[in-house]
This record gives sequence, C-alpha cells and structure tokens, in this order.
Amino acid sequence: MTRTFVIDTDPGIDDALALLLAARASAARLGAVCVTYGNTTLDRAARNARLVLARGPSAAPVFAGWDRPLARPLITAKETHGVEGLGDHDDLPAPEAVAPSRRGLLDALAVAGEDVTLVTLGPLTNLANALAEDAAQVRRRVTRHVMMGGNVAEAGNTGPFSEFNVWCDPEAADAVLRAGLGTEMVGLDVTRRLVLPAAAVAKLATHADPAARWLGRLLGFYVRFHEEVEGLRGAVINDPLAVALALQPAWGTLERLPLAVDLGAGEDRGRTAPGGRGDPTIGVYRSVDLPPIHALLIEHLFGGWLSAGDFLP
Repeated sequence: MTRTFVIDTDPGIDDALALLLAARASAARLGAVCVTYGNTTLDRAARNARLVLARGPSAAPVFAGWDRPLARPLITAKETHGVEGLGDHDDLPAPEAVAPSRRGLLDALAVAGEDVTLVTLGPLTNLANALAEDAAQVRRRVTRHVMMGGNVAEAGNTGPFSEFNVWCDPEAADAVLRAGLGTEMVGLDVTRRLVLPAAAVAKLATHADPAARWLGRLLGFYVRFHEEVEGLRGAVINDPLAVALALQPAWGTLERLPLAVDLGAGEDRGRTAPGGRGDPTIGVYRSVDLPPIHALLIEHLFGGWLSAGDFLP
C-alpha cells in the first residue's frame, strides 16, 4: 500500500535525509512539503527543501509556513546545522525572500488530497496554526500524525530536559498534542539509537561518486557537532526515523502516555513529561527495531556506498 505523505520541516541536516527517504521510498507518495523556521530561517528552509527534492528527485510542491514561534522569540540552530542549514554545504544559492503564511500547511494538505500521513520534523507552529485556522480540514485530511520531537526518558538536546523542536515553540506543541489527532511521538528516546558512525560518514565524504560526497558534506558537520558536544563519534539522524516509522509502525513499540508540555520560561521550557488528569494521551515510541530501518536507509539513501556493517559502532 502506498501512503500519501505531507512533510512539515525545517531543513536541516537530518531533515534533508528524511525528505530524500520520503521522496524515494516505494511505499510513499510525497504529496507536498511545508517549511518552517527552526534549524534555520524560513527562507533558507524553503531553498533547502527545493534543493533536496531536486536530488530526490521529487516534484512535490513546497509551501511556506510560519517564520517564528507563536509566542517566543525566533532562535535557530546554526551551531547544529550550519549557517545555511545543510551542514558543510555553504556554497548554496542565496535564499529568495519568502512570505510567511499561517495557512501554508493547509495549502499543502489541500494539494496532497485525502488520507494523508502528516510527518512533522520541526517546531509544531505550522500545525498549530492550521488547527487554529481550519481544524475541520486538518481532521478531514490527516489520518495519521507522526511527530519527530519530545522525549520522555532521555536527556534533552536543548537544556537538560527538552528536545529542540518542542523547546522552540512549546505553546504550539501543547496545542497540537491537545488536538486529538492521534499523534505518535518519535522522540529522543528512540532517535538517539539511530547513529551513522563517523567512519561511515568519512566513507561517503571520500567516495568517488559525487552523490555520496554530497551526503558526506551534509553529515560531516553533524559528526563534528556531536563529537564536540556529546563526545559521540557519529551523526544522530533523528528525522529519517520518523519517516521510517510512518512507513512501517511495526518497527517500533508504541506506548500511550498522558503527556504534559512545560510552558514555563526556565530550564524546564518545552519539557515533555508524563502527566496526569487533564493532560492529552499521546502515542510515544519507546523502542525501535534498528536492522530493518538500517536496511531501508541503505536501500534509499546510502545504497551502493554503505552496507549494514557500516552502521555498527
């Protein structure tokens, strides 16, 4: 069965891999992409999405969403993803000015059609805006929402507790989780298990094939970041896991938990913690089966250059 995907994203190194996976996977039809701020600015995110889709190749249209959080100042992650958002690819064309739209995701859903699997890879501002503008359309078109964001048991990647996407716009995350979309959270508890070792990235970066070298330049920045910040010799590739589980949920174990988003301004900002009465119940992935996910990535992203053994530490 082929699933129709709409991806809401802020490319972003691992977002680029997720877009390529969705564009190439035989079980997916990429109906549209909507971009937002987060890993980079909205204008760079739009440019990056189009550049990556051209490599897919994919003719999916790219729509501009909102350019800042609902109630917080804009902060981007150039330290993690590079100034242009695509790692060591700093020789990109200048981004064109983009008009932000609160209806960008609604427009993307309208183009994609019915029975959409919505995969959100950045801050949830676009989805919160879409629900505020026309919740009926969102509910009519989206049959499944898979979110890369949050964490329950793992430490945060933005401060001690919080995951970056939720931390960027906790108000949007809270609104989305309370919307009753059946959201499935692919958070740091499982994405930190999906690591491409530094040696594999070096293998890509030095390969004779320019397509492999493009991926090596993309991921090399991540390798340096993770080693400097976490002492990890590899690249944690969060977002492709959300696409993989959207394609095949049986590759993960889902637990339904009441979840609270911290809306404070202190170090708990954006924390997603098990809640209680009055908090929305969310499906949270707590474990994943990595070998079939590695096989999927080799088939659609790294085939011809890497093998299953390259994922071993």
